[in-house]
This record gives sequence, C-alpha cells and structure tokens, in this order.
Amino acid sequence: MLLSGQEILRRRSDDLVIDPFSEDRLNPNSYNLALHNELLIYEEVVLDAAAPNRYRRIEIPDEGFTLQPNMLYLGRTVEYTETRGMVPMIQGRSSLGRLGLFINPGGSLGDVGYCGTWTLEMHCVQPVRIYAGMQVCQIYYLELAGESNEYCSDKYQHSRDIQPSLLFRELGGDDRDTQLELNFDELLHGTK
Repeated sequence: MLLSGQEILRRRSDDLVIDPFSEDRLNPNSYNLALHNELLIYEEVVLDAAAPNRYRRIEIPDEGFTLQPNMLYLGRTVEYTETRGMVPMIQGRSSLGRLGLFINPGGSLGDVGYCGTWTLEMHCVQPVRIYAGMQVCQIYYLELAGESNEYCSDKYQHSRDIQPSLLFRELGGDDRDTQLELNFDELLHGTK
C-alpha cells in the first residue's frame, strides 16, 4: 500500500523523518526533495566495478550549471530522511524528464531503516541547466508486509554526502582515496 501525502504528514513524528520539511512540497502521494549544491563527476574514461573510480567535486553556482549529454553526474538531496517499517523509494520528477533530464532512471528502491541523504544519478539527452535547491525528485513510501530486518550496511547508511559507487567493496577492492577536488573555475577553464 502506498502512503498518501496526508499519511506521510501524519507519520512524520513516528515512522519517518524528512529534514528539512516544508508542507508545500507535499503531494497527494509523495514529497518533493531538492538538489544540494554539489555534484560529483567521474574522472575515469572506463568505470571499473571492481575498483574505486576517481572523481571530482564541483559546486553549482547561483546562476546554475549546464549538464552535458553522455555524462553521469552524481548529486544528492538536501533532505536527510529516516524510515522505519516502510520502504522508501525516490523517482525523478516528470517535469524534469520532459526536459530530457533523468534522475535515478527507473527509480531508486530504499531499504527499511535507511537513514541519510539520497545520492542522485543524473543524465540528460541534451544540455540542460540545473540549479541548487530545485525540486528534482519525489520520495514515496510503501507499506511492508511480513517480518524484516532494518538496513544496517556501513556502505551507505547515515550518509550526508554524495556517495560514488562502493560496489568494489563487494568485489574485493580496497578503499584507497580517489577523490580529486576541483572547484568550478578549474572545471570551466580546464586548469589545475
């Protein structure tokens, strides 16, 4: 069973947390989440599932940032969420899909007990300008039937930052530091 917007509002203090929360972002059966002001872009030409991949961090300026086709951008929600006894799911907003911008294509299934911000996988079919703070996706909640254990993985639980893929840990890779920090000017002008 899918929770209505009013049920999301009612359960906020008991079964779920959305922080910050604004009632004007509540929909009939979901809640709009906003884009944080940073993005990660992988540096590798070929991404390796069995190894950490280098990436750079960029800040979205006030005037916005233009995403380019054939690139994967990782962002995150402004909102921190916690869910108990329900399955949280996020999906990109159709208004952005109509601009050719796809957020977590196919949706993102969360686990019962997940606590943290949500990493967003973004790509576009033509250049599109985005802005920090814009409402990019919706979170909705499904009732869970039967017994379950809550999510307790140390891989992504309690995240408050953009999380690149950590699949390499499942494949025996190590956690060497792979982050390359670049500011927006370095990205724009190609200097280091």
